[in-house]
Amino acid sequence: MKEHIKGCLIGIATGDAMGMPTSMMSPFTIKQVFGKYVTEFLPAPTGHVIHDKMVAGQVTDDTQQTLLIADSIIEKEKIDPEDIAQRLIKWGEEIKAFETMAVGPSSLRALYAIRSGKSVYESGSVGDTNGAVMRIGAVAIYGKGEIERTVDAVEKACIPTHNTNIAIAGASAVAMAIGCSINGESDIDVIIEKALKAAEIGMTRGNIWYSASIIERTKLALEIVSKKAPKKDIMQELYDIIGAGVQVSETVPVCLAITKLSNGDVVNAIQMAVNLGGDCDTIAAITGSICGAISGVERIPKNWIQILEKVNPYDFDDYTEKLFGAIYK
Repeated sequence: MKEHIKGCLIGIATGDAMGMPTSMMSPFTIKQVFGKYVTEFLPAPTGHVIHDKMVAGQVTDDTQQTLLIADSIIEKEKIDPEDIAQRLIKWGEEIKAFETMAVGPSSLRALYAIRSGKSVYESGSVGDTNGAVMRIGAVAIYGKGEIERTVDAVEKACIPTHNTNIAIAGASAVAMAIGCSINGESDIDVIIEKALKAAEIGMTRGNIWYSASIIERTKLALEIVSKKAPKKDIMQELYDIIGAGVQVSETVPVCLAITKLSNGDVVNAIQMAVNLGGDCDTIAAITGSICGAISGVERIPKNWIQILEKVNPYDFDDYTEKLFGAIYK
């Protein structure tokens, strides 16, 4: 189980760091800028709209916020919305997120509101982007693969910034996929079926908000990846039809579809997401979290892990042990 927990956490960091330089680009621009299918850590191109000056292997807010919530779970041994909100604000101030584009639109709006005195139970009432999904890894581990426990935990974690039915549904789907994988489920169809069941329950939680259906879009995405066509054509169709932007109703279906297309292989899945286009770091981080949980850490190349640990100040063994201790004691 610890090997799969660690696989999830390192899968997030790997996808995040590898997708960092290609993020916010179209598939055409990725080919134009990098001249190849990206399969390794690279520095951000000079003048990158968000990640300028970041080095190869460096993680972004996806990993930082995931581990921030992990810290909260380790200390509180529960999902505490107010503690998560305060940690997010402190982190945002430390990285000067309120002056840059380093944080997504829903989170930034909500954190501004909390800093101004608004209750955490009101601040996230219109959050519908993928920020809650990208940082849900530790919450997924807390959920233990149990559907009600998972959705309850996700709902609490979403309250400060993404307290809408669509965001909770999307985050519940990913959390359930991670949780049941950590518990040993390896059949991709079963994992996706459980994810969509969690999304269905998640849609009954939080503030009702408008959006395309995550469940129906996922079904469409799965139809696309079931076609007998070259992988590059399938990926282009996912980008064109499902989308790869920051809306949760685009992000979650495309991540589940890449999980299916890669058959849960963490390396292939991350590389597909990195070259997809759009919000690459987040899509690769989420896909990495699911497939890392499926494959386990042993399937992630050791040299990738070495680069991550050299460039970033995180000890993934320590996080794995402490999360396991806080949740399974």
